[in-house]
Order: sequence, then structure tokens, then C-alpha cells
Amino acid sequence: MRLAKSTDLALRVVMRLAVAGDELCVARQVAEDMQVPYSHLAKVVGRLQRLGAVETRRGRGGGLALTEEGRTASVGWLAREFEGVGDVVDCEGDVPCPLHRACRLRTALRQAQEAFYASLDPLTVADLVGPPTGPVLLGLVGGSGGAGPPGGQPARQA
Repeated sequence: MRLAKSTDLALRVVMRLAVAGDELCVARQVAEDMQVPYSHLAKVVGRLQRLGAVETRRGRGGGLALTEEGRTASVGWLAREFEGVGDVVDCEGDVPCPLHRACRLRTALRQAQEAFYASLDPLTVADLVGPPTGPVLLGLVGGSGGAGPPGGQPARQA
């Protein structure tokens, strides 16, 4: 199964925000750190905000922060929310499959999809940023608001 780009980005954003702790991160800098267009990041962040995983504050001194709900969110739940739980294959597309009514493949693929999500259910966002991932994420930070390298200079707020 391949995740949509928005799902991948959502997971990377919550991981990035998790390592920032309670400090706000500037959205444009997070987009730069993640090497994605700001417009794509903004859409994903908006969806994460509606899910209650991310808090946003506008204006000077504003930014992004992971909520407690976001920190403890199941990775499986986040993936389901972004991917949806529809059929893996489109049996009723422009040209409906002649096996549609008697096909076992569709059910098997749906079960495999749920097994994939279920394998991610025990993991939380907080679990994803433990060593060695957390320190690597901090190393990617390009001076955004939020946590900087441990023991280093404080990150500037833009």
C-alpha cells in the first residue's frame, strides 16, 4: 500500500512539531525544513487542525504546535483520517469490473488495508520521535521557531 503525499506530509509534520515540544514553529520554515511547497503544507496543517492534532496561532509570535491530542494520537488513526477507508481498487469505475458481484479480491484487499492500519494503531506520534529519529529531526531544523539542537543556540522566531 502506498500512502498519499498528504498523509506522508501529515505524519512528518506532526513528528517535526513533536520534537519542538511546547514551542511554536513557523509554518513557512517547517515547509522549508520539509522541502515541500508552503501551499501544500498549509492544506495539511489545516486538516490536522480540524482533527485537533495541531494548534495554529496567527500573527506576530504565532505559529504551529502539536496539541496533547496530537502527541498521543495513534499513527493508524492519523493514516485512516488522511487516507480514508474506502476500497483499495475501483471496481465500479468507468468500466465496471465483470467480477464485481462475485469477487473475493476486493474483500481481501480491504482486509489487508485494515491490517496495515491496525499495525500502526499501537504507535503514537510521541513514539515516532524517540531516538534515533528525534535528534535527526532536530538536525533538519533550519532555524525555525521551535526546539533547536540540544545544547545549541536558541532557534530564532520569524
